[in-house]
Amino acid sequence: MVVYYLNSNFYNGELFMVIDSLLNAAVPCGVLKTVDGVDFLLDSLKGRPFILYFYPKDNTSGCTTQACDLRDCLSAFTEHGIAVFGISKDKALSHQRFSDKYNLNFPLLTDDSGAVCDAFGVWKQKTMYGKVYFGIERSTFYVDDSFTIRHIWRKVKIPNHWNDVLKIINLL
Repeated sequence: MVVYYLNSNFYNGELFMVIDSLLNAAVPCGVLKTVDGVDFLLDSLKGRPFILYFYPKDNTSGCTTQACDLRDCLSAFTEHGIAVFGISKDKALSHQRFSDKYNLNFPLLTDDSGAVCDAFGVWKQKTMYGKVYFGIERSTFYVDDSFTIRHIWRKVKIPNHWNDVLKIINLL
């Protein structure tokens, strides 16, 4: 099913319409790894609201800012009964070091195979300094307790992102 929705991100100062087939769809099934190397099934989250945020790489400036901003406002999500999980393709040891270094208070999950990144449509071709490569597009997904994706933020800009997410959750 293709659904139109108003993205809460701005492009050149204006809101824009986006088509996203995942909106109002069930969460794609997938298996991730915890920092302990244990399998984590997305299906295990059925019955409670949660947020999945995909980020490119541990210990980079943007990803560190995003994670620390979330750490500092996580209580606002937990007050709503919402769990938050960060996902990248970094190895479990990298996640553990990143989490320890910045005292992160939410789980980081590893998508070794890239299957979950593909299912959520966040594995994208990118360009930096003229070099073309593939990587994770910074994206956030809000899932309600019926295991349905209710809001999607793609091409996330870090400043105020978590405040924008909280505003939408308060409206839903």
